[in-house]
Amino acid sequence: MVEITVDGNKVEVPEGSMVMHAAQKIGLYVPHFCYHKKLSIAANCRMCLVEVEKAPKALPACATPVTNGMVVHTQSEKARAAQESVMEFLLINHPLDCPICDQGGECQLQDLAVGYGKSASRYKEEKRVVFHKDLGPLVSAEEMARCIHCTRCVRFGQEIAGVMELGMLGRGEHAEITTFVGRSVESELSGNMIDICPVGALTSKPFRYSARTWELARRRSVSPHDSVGANLVVQVKDNEVLRVVPFENEAVNECWISDRDRFSYEGLNSEDRLALPMIKNADGSWREASWSDALQAAAQGLNRARESAGSGQIGALATEYATTEEFALLGRLMRALGSQNIDFRLRQTDAGLDAALSGAPWLGMPIAGVDNLDRVLIVGSFLRKDHPLIAQRLRQAAKRGTQVLLIDGSADNPLMPVTARITTAPSGMVNALAEVAVALAQAKSAAVPVQFAQVTPGDEAKRIAASLASGSNVAVLLGNLAVNSPVASTLVANAGVLAGLAAGKLGFLTSGGNTVGGYLAGAVPGQGGKTAAAMLADPLKAYVVLHAEPLLDADNGPQAVAALKSAFSVALTSYRSAAQDWADVMLPVAPFTETSGTFVNAAGTAQSFKGTVAPLGESRPGWKVLRVLGNVLQLPGFEDESSESVRDAVLSGGIEGRLSNQIKAAPAACAASGGLERLADVPIYRSDAIVRRSGALQAAPASSVPAARINGATLSQLGLSAGAQVRVKSAAGSVVLQAVQDDTVAARTVRIATAFEQTAPLGGAFGEISVERA
Repeated sequence: MVEITVDGNKVEVPEGSMVMHAAQKIGLYVPHFCYHKKLSIAANCRMCLVEVEKAPKALPACATPVTNGMVVHTQSEKARAAQESVMEFLLINHPLDCPICDQGGECQLQDLAVGYGKSASRYKEEKRVVFHKDLGPLVSAEEMARCIHCTRCVRFGQEIAGVMELGMLGRGEHAEITTFVGRSVESELSGNMIDICPVGALTSKPFRYSARTWELARRRSVSPHDSVGANLVVQVKDNEVLRVVPFENEAVNECWISDRDRFSYEGLNSEDRLALPMIKNADGSWREASWSDALQAAAQGLNRARESAGSGQIGALATEYATTEEFALLGRLMRALGSQNIDFRLRQTDAGLDAALSGAPWLGMPIAGVDNLDRVLIVGSFLRKDHPLIAQRLRQAAKRGTQVLLIDGSADNPLMPVTARITTAPSGMVNALAEVAVALAQAKSAAVPVQFAQVTPGDEAKRIAASLASGSNVAVLLGNLAVNSPVASTLVANAGVLAGLAAGKLGFLTSGGNTVGGYLAGAVPGQGGKTAAAMLADPLKAYVVLHAEPLLDADNGPQAVAALKSAFSVALTSYRSAAQDWADVMLPVAPFTETSGTFVNAAGTAQSFKGTVAPLGESRPGWKVLRVLGNVLQLPGFEDESSESVRDAVLSGGIEGRLSNQIKAAPAACAASGGLERLADVPIYRSDAIVRRSGALQAAPASSVPAARINGATLSQLGLSAGAQVRVKSAAGSVVLQAVQDDTVAARTVRIATAFEQTAPLGGAFGEISVERA
């Protein structure tokens, strides 16, 4: 440790720290623009100049290393004069457009100009003009003349997002921040550039000119879109969500959020919102109804199904972003009706996975624990798109020496160093894990599991095994693709064996914002109950569907819609188009910003939140609708007066003891399919009903029309060329798509995105397909 004196205060800081760190430790603010605690030091704004005794001139606090006995003055006459001079230079070319700037009211330059600026400038020359840049549908760079060249956005791209999408061209007064060769910004974390820009150069394009910052009320919330449960500040005006920004929580999302978390709020204000209860007439038309009439209609339909076909013919389906309270009451409703048919895992296809699990599957560590891993193997995940904030943590860990290993179906660039990787068709992942397990057992001179006796590891499997063997803090993490696989129970069993051989942790990168909460609340089939896949493959007589858009949320969308159409179906939904084709009664329920509730993230952290705006129209919180429906059905156990009492009933006794990644299934090796296989990814901005209704996110390249992505060798074997129109056939149906050569895709594999209407006719996300010229 090094002891220095800052403004008369003695402080000890680690050797190698900067003066800025010492000042922050004792609560002293040193003005700055380019310095950011999560970014490298650039020292190019010079606003943090301070006086250091025995130094001939003022020095930048952010880039001056501490030395023992150093004496620093941040408010002396010399320091103050230097800071005021820098402010004068910064304002030479800055436009005087604060009254129309979206950053007005929360602008660092404004704030510091009050303290360090003068009322008049000595410079009378014309200000320079910088033309606007088109950065895509999310980030606005319409007023780049405001830029002060702090390069925070450039460093963020390089260091946090992992891709240098912005850079600086020119020198002196000709310097400009711009994209390369006119490209737009496509990073899944790009919106954070808006937050860290200290001036109004980069602003939110969807929010542009919507409100002044001082008109907005700020309310805490939690993101439902992925397993991190990012902490949010939802900004509201006139009972409408107008902006979402991160709330800093080092243990969860640090100070970042993904673009999906930031811009999906547009879907909350969609014209498709269902504002009134609706009942379908005998002729198929819809009529508006009162809540009492709609609930009576729902109750009568469920009672008819129970009386005519038995309780086992009633089922409940939900999605992974329902609140824990909604899950609990949905499960309570089904079981009070006498049914164990309830499931929220609409993309899961392996009926044997539940029997393989011994508790709620989870990450196996705190989210911040990812930072400390030295070896991590990720199996079956489109990591950057499925879990952008986990990917960001791994990217920082990789810089510190963590070795990242991948088994996947497409060699997407994770924007971090990859030590070794096996890219194989989905059916080949079971054997890929077996190969690594055998190689690891051989490397450690341990017994090879008898089930893998015939497995011979390849070179890449040996490289992965060698890396795992050399680690002291190891994790094997299973992604969405692995968990949704038809052989998921074998995959997790093999992963468990591998984690055991590596003396590491087994973890699940759970797919939804409340996947763990769904398990804890009992929203999974009970004894003799059916999974979602089973309920939809063999249609029941009645369904209650919560928040889901079955065509796009279920593994086999057309099959799901057909099953729901053939039965009496009650939809608790926020969106009319999500249910009007198949439901008999539509009950408008509030999305996460309009209700109180709890999400439990992948690490088992329960995060409760309140509604940020009042429910739209006649919408009601889902937990209240389920409670009243239970009362209308005259079922016991529906007396809760608050969401907190429902939550407490679920989480009483603690969470930790109910989380378990112990796998009861036996490992196995199995031959990969010999045919052409589909590899289906859920694009980042197609993951749930709210995101799919955000106009800005749907205009992003990640939501572009799906194509058939095939590597060059497989294209040649099929006699096809890139750009051709091809007909893709599955057991369920066929679609016509454009063939795109993508050499990152595994051999004998066709990557076709799911969660699009255009690809829904193909049915399930797994299985053999054929491709021919259209």
